[in-house]
Amino acid sequence: MSEEKYPDYKGAIASSGKGICEPIDVGDAEYWIPAHRLEKLLNDGLCGKSLAGLPLRTRSKIVKSAVCEALGYPVPKSFKSTQPRFLGQQLDVYVQKTLNLQIWNEQLSPARRYAIIQVSPDDVITRVKVVGGSQLAVLDTTGTVTIKYQARIEPGSRTHELVSSQDTQPMLQHVRKGVSPGPSVSPAQQAQSGALLPIQEIFERLSPLVGQRFPDPGVDQERNRGSALHRLVCERLGYHGYEDKGQFPDVPHQLLEVKLQTSPTIDLGLIQPASKERLDVHKSGSLQPRHCDVRYALFCAMTNGVQVTLTHLFVTTGADFFMRFRRFEGNVTNGKVQIPLPRDFFER
Repeated sequence: MSEEKYPDYKGAIASSGKGICEPIDVGDAEYWIPAHRLEKLLNDGLCGKSLAGLPLRTRSKIVKSAVCEALGYPVPKSFKSTQPRFLGQQLDVYVQKTLNLQIWNEQLSPARRYAIIQVSPDDVITRVKVVGGSQLAVLDTTGTVTIKYQARIEPGSRTHELVSSQDTQPMLQHVRKGVSPGPSVSPAQQAQSGALLPIQEIFERLSPLVGQRFPDPGVDQERNRGSALHRLVCERLGYHGYEDKGQFPDVPHQLLEVKLQTSPTIDLGLIQPASKERLDVHKSGSLQPRHCDVRYALFCAMTNGVQVTLTHLFVTTGADFFMRFRRFEGNVTNGKVQIPLPRDFFER
């Protein structure tokens, strides 16, 4: 797969003189740094830096200063107590010597990015991982993070259902019938105007998957089940390879979220499908996708413990999601949020 080309965000920010608290529109072509590029810049700027012997408060300031330098921002004389700390990039920073992430006195936000900085036993920064709030919520296995949005799927007599007859109005000028991704195009690349299939064609291409079977990795392997389905979806959409970076939506190049339902409850985490908040992606021309523009492919499935069989397909826009699927209301968790990070968190 070819590497995506990115503008020189660091240079542009440095030339602009913008401070860390100056707001930037999500997806701004010059100054908003997409999450994957943000992660690379932070790794380039922070890895190898020693924090040995520093008091906690001094260490915190040194790290925040290093983040400023890595992204092209001037280092302020003092850091304001804003939420998030790097307001312009909707970014918070956490230094982790253990895999127990603690977030105090605020909820995870799907619009926020979290830079989790790994520190070795001898206090040297070894890796930086940037994830969204919705990704962190999925990692929680303790119940300390409330699943904020859930819905119920109730299949009817039809095994194939196109909920939305067309894409949202702002998307219509960016979709194109019959488009085929080239050999070098990855499904994990950012969406491009003119390279997006219409929602009806997504439905048509994915419909033959109903009735298909694949090996069941086990009841405790939901992530691997989802990966197996994701691979099949990428093949049906015409991609020459499979790639999954754990982002939202699952297939960024088609603005497509894929869900495998072996139970009636749809877990949406912190993502509200009908929200008009903009996605953390860079603009492609005039295309700046919102959550409600995302297309959803929901597959109902049954398993006998050996094989998973796909039984139903629903395709909808985020805007129409709750017109078909009944929404549950969740409660908000207050106080300290503790998330035990997986052992392979920094290797993913």
